[in-house]
Amino acid sequence: MNREIYLRDVDRAIQALPDVQKLRSARILITGATGLVGAFLTDCLLALSDQNALDLRLYALCRNAARAKERFGERVNAIAADVSEATALPECDYIIHAASNAHPKAFSADPVGTMLGNILGVRNLLEHLRAQGHGRLLFVSTGEIYGDNPAIRDGFAETDFGKIDSMNPRACYPESKRAAETLCASYVRQYTVDAVAARLCYTYGPTLCASYLSQYRVDSVVARLCYVYGPTITNENSRADAQFLRNALSKTNIIMKSAGAQVRSYCYVADAARALIAILSGGESGSAYNVANRAAVRSIREYAEALAKVAGVQVKFETPEDAEKRGYSTVSRAVQKPDRLEALGWKPLFSFEEGIEHTFRIIEET
Repeated sequence: MNREIYLRDVDRAIQALPDVQKLRSARILITGATGLVGAFLTDCLLALSDQNALDLRLYALCRNAARAKERFGERVNAIAADVSEATALPECDYIIHAASNAHPKAFSADPVGTMLGNILGVRNLLEHLRAQGHGRLLFVSTGEIYGDNPAIRDGFAETDFGKIDSMNPRACYPESKRAAETLCASYVRQYTVDAVAARLCYTYGPTLCASYLSQYRVDSVVARLCYVYGPTITNENSRADAQFLRNALSKTNIIMKSAGAQVRSYCYVADAARALIAILSGGESGSAYNVANRAAVRSIREYAEALAKVAGVQVKFETPEDAEKRGYSTVSRAVQKPDRLEALGWKPLFSFEEGIEHTFRIIEET
C-alpha cells in the first residue's frame, strides 16, 4: 500500500486554506468518521492541527467505536452511537455530519432506514447545539437533491432544482437530504442555531471502501501523520465506482451494468475534504455550497475507462440484477456549479486523472 501518496495528498489538501485560525482549540464532533469523506477529513483535521498548532480536539461518532479507534488511534475520541438515537453527546464547537446510507443497495433494501437516518440524525445534532447554546453544524448533503432537469446544461447552482419522483422509494436518499437541509435552515431561522450545508458531487478516493489501521508519531521537526495500512476491499459498498475499484484492484475487467452515459461532476476526496474545512470555517449560516470540480465533468463510462487505463484492464458490460437497478439514480446529467464555494477561496488541487490514479495507487497491492 502506498502511504507516501496518501500522506502527500493529505498535506496538499490542507495547504493555503482560508480562516483556519478560527478553528483554534475547537472541539469538533464528526459523524461518519470512518466513511469515504469522514475518514479523509479526519486525517486532514489532525494534520491541520499539527501543522498550525491549532490544538483541535476531535470526537468520532460511529456505530463501531473499535473500528474508529483502530483507524485513528488515541488522538480521536471514539463514541459508539447511532446518530439517529444519540443523546449523550459531548459539548463541541463544531459538528460535521457526514454519516448516511450512501450506496444503491442500501437505498433499495432499506429506504425507510435511509430516510429516518438522515432526518432524525440532523434533528438530534441540531437539538444538541440548541441545548448547549453555541456551535456550528456542517451538514454533508448531496448534489442528488437537485433531481433531474435536462434544461439546465451548464450545471446546477444552489438555487436551482429539478424533478424527484417522491413516490419512488429510491427517492429516500435525495428527499431526506432535502428535508434535512430544510430542517437546518429552519433551526437557523427559528432558533438561531448556526448551520450550513455542503452539497457533495460524486466524490471518490482511496477511503471509498477500505478500512485502515493508523498510528501517529511526532518526529523531531514537525508533527506528522504516520500510517500503517490494512485495507480490505469489501462487497458492502454497491456504488458503481466501488465495484469498478474492486475489479481494478483484482486485475479483472471492470464490469459496467449500464451504458454509463450519465454525466456527473466528480471530485477527488482530498479536494472534497478541503472544501468542507473551508465551508466549516467560512461558510455563511443558513446557506448551501456545491462541492464540485468544474474541470471534472465526466460520464460514468469515462470514469470507468480512466480507472481501467490506470489498472491495465478493460471495461466490459453486463445486465444488472433487478435489486441493483432499483438503487440506481435515473438522473441523466448531475453537474454542479462551484461558484459559491470558490468565492470562499477554495479551488481544486487535483485533476480528474490524478485523482483516479491516486485512488488506485494508494491501495493497490505492491
